[in-house]
Amino acid sequence: MKLIRLRYKKWFNISKDGLTQNNPIAIAVLGICSALAVTNRVENAIAMGLGVTFVVIASSLTVSLIRRFIPARVRMVTYMVIIASFVIVVQLFLEAYFPIIAAALGAYVGLIITNCIVMGRAEAFAAKNPMRYTFFDGLANGLGYTYVLVLVALVREILAFGTILNYQVMPDGFVNWTVMAMAPGGFFVLAIFIWIIRELTNNYELQQ
Repeated sequence: MKLIRLRYKKWFNISKDGLTQNNPIAIAVLGICSALAVTNRVENAIAMGLGVTFVVIASSLTVSLIRRFIPARVRMVTYMVIIASFVIVVQLFLEAYFPIIAAALGAYVGLIITNCIVMGRAEAFAAKNPMRYTFFDGLANGLGYTYVLVLVALVREILAFGTILNYQVMPDGFVNWTVMAMAPGGFFVLAIFIWIIRELTNNYELQQ
């Protein structure tokens, strides 16, 4: 019974770490480029968030599975090949079933390969832990990334276009805030969310 409690506690701590205490965007300040580039529309933020979540889970599980067989001197190259393989899966899936979103995201889907969140979890966690913990770590970090993207996109899309998921939610007389569709608006909204999350978690220092 004590062993079961310890395992549940570890799973809980891993999940809390990725979602709040060490949130990839708000605390670790990773994946900022995509957080600014794709959050002008909620649908784009959801697609990017789910894509990154899938890649980080799948790549981390693969690394955890074969971690004892990866030579230390080629581990980063191995991680990159594994990550790139799953990114291709995401890109092909979007192009096949959601071509409009794939076109809107453009090169940013391919750039998941260089997203420090994915590589960071492979190196910092998956290479040192068994698959049962690696899954929760990947899921928590992916969802932690996703919910920040979606919250930022909600604010930006409402103010920039008066819509949510392309459905009109603002009155006809509403004047669109053009700046919210641009990078400066993204910086402003993202900074507010980072401040809120850091206040809630009492974490005010940048992670090194």
